[in-house]
Amino acid sequence: MTEPLIEMSAAGLESSVPVTAVDEFGTRRQQHIAAERALTLYIDKREVVTLMTLGTHPELLVLGWLRNQRLIDRPDRIRSIQVDWETDSVAVTTHEGIDNLDSRLAHKTVTSGCGQGTVFGNLMEALERVELPLPRVAQSRIYALLENLNTHNQIYRRAGAVHGCALCHDTEVLHFVEDVGRHNAVDTLAGLMWLEELGGEDLCFYTTGRLTSEMVMKVAQMGIPLLLSRSGLTQMGLDLARRLGVTLIARAKGRHFLVYHGAENITFDAPPTDVAAARRAV
Repeated sequence: MTEPLIEMSAAGLESSVPVTAVDEFGTRRQQHIAAERALTLYIDKREVVTLMTLGTHPELLVLGWLRNQRLIDRPDRIRSIQVDWETDSVAVTTHEGIDNLDSRLAHKTVTSGCGQGTVFGNLMEALERVELPLPRVAQSRIYALLENLNTHNQIYRRAGAVHGCALCHDTEVLHFVEDVGRHNAVDTLAGLMWLEELGGEDLCFYTTGRLTSEMVMKVAQMGIPLLLSRSGLTQMGLDLARRLGVTLIARAKGRHFLVYHGAENITFDAPPTDVAAARRAV
């Protein structure tokens, strides 16, 4: 039997917890709310950061976080990822340590991600070396993908208070992850891509959250050239997409979307009647 690349615990928890609420008529109702758990990350016994998460895929979340922070450049540098919910901690053990870890942790930016995402170090130098392919996607295929995405968001429908992210190929949703912050969901998918040795060149990344600079940076690091959101975007997110060559589509819902960067990569093939209907729906 082949030994696993990384020794990992399997400590995923339920995504929601039952509670009692009182409605506007004074009636007690049983409801579910999204779980939110603190998970403190230790790298080779050094405390690094505390992540707020649903806790459904903690090992993948940590692996993807390490990847997107550029603290680890290859998964085979990690010996183990062990989550212990009794201490609300996760221990990452590397084979040979991380070079210049102290200096890389010294520069910290708190991002606009839900639950306050954190970016360590100067990632832009590494991002400037990223070369993304030019995607080609048809308007009709975007419509079909959005329709397929409607079958997901299970945790949101049950408990609310979460964001969802997905890896998509053409109109197919390959993987869908929800968490209390969109930055956690994207990190979880980044970890999954590493474990499955999945390249991003022919993928689309979908998120229910807004397209901030953090989202654009992480998707570019994952090698994905197309970023699609149900929500809006920020000025810095747009500026980074232009610099890094990420095709940016926002306000995508039903049969409506807005291309903020990379419109030349979209084939507008929907019949005029569909276009008119989409505009009326806005």
